[in-house]
Amino acid sequence: MAAFILRRLLSSIVVLLCAASITFLLSVSQKGGPFEKEKLSEKAKLEKLRQHELDGPKWWQLVRYQKRLLQGDLNVSLRYKDRTVAEILAQKLPNSIMLGACAFLIASVGGVAAGFIAAMRKDTWIDVSTMFCALAAISLPTFITGPVLVALLGLWLKLLPIGGFGTWQHLVMPSICLALPFMAYVARLMRNSLLEVMSQHHMRTAKAKGLDEVTTLMRHGMKMAILPVVTYLGPMAAYVLTGSFVVETVFNISGVGGVFVNAIQNADCFLLTGAVLVYAALIVFFNFIVDVLYTFLDKRIQLHA
Repeated sequence: MAAFILRRLLSSIVVLLCAASITFLLSVSQKGGPFEKEKLSEKAKLEKLRQHELDGPKWWQLVRYQKRLLQGDLNVSLRYKDRTVAEILAQKLPNSIMLGACAFLIASVGGVAAGFIAAMRKDTWIDVSTMFCALAAISLPTFITGPVLVALLGLWLKLLPIGGFGTWQHLVMPSICLALPFMAYVARLMRNSLLEVMSQHHMRTAKAKGLDEVTTLMRHGMKMAILPVVTYLGPMAAYVLTGSFVVETVFNISGVGGVFVNAIQNADCFLLTGAVLVYAALIVFFNFIVDVLYTFLDKRIQLHA
């Protein structure tokens, strides 16, 4: 286990360094520099670029940035004056993580429950309607479901606040909006996996011994059936965070999504690379958690260095 963790840690560092390097190179290679919108002379622009180590060839800029990155320094923002990238992300990230965590919980629990019910009622109106709703949730983008929820629950029924961030009521609508497509994916995965497990020989043998279908699944089939869902939960956790960009805009939530978009528009290479690095680190972390969970759900799977 220790050897596996060490190997994953080393490979994760390489992956994160590659992700940051590619993002940085793409950012500094786009047309228009970070100081184009400022009314500065060419000499002043060159001085600012030199001050932030953005002068010289692109590969040399990358080397200097990687050196600071390996020292744990994300550099300063080029647009938010006198503020470091770490400070900006530390201020905005908690809101995005809170929203993503609520959406993740709704998507995982609700999806597993919906898939379980649909599998138990295969080919009935419950199964058909559940899968139809799942298809609709996958097909409709969040910039459509968000305004619909605002109009229905906020303006018409007046049950929830339509924007802002502060109390648990503010989290309900954006969390549901963000969770819907992922919950639909989980429901479909869970249903198909359960139906496959239910057709296996050991499940039919358990039912032949007198156990009802639900008890048989809970005792003998659930661990196997949920493996595809667990595989999806790792990437889903990261997708939920990155998918919150549109939701944060619709519901006026101050999160990393707005910072990410502004960094692209302002050619703020340091802030953009820092945001990408954080999300890449979350993806690596969640995938590691999924690998560990596999060993608990299926004893035949072992972690090897």
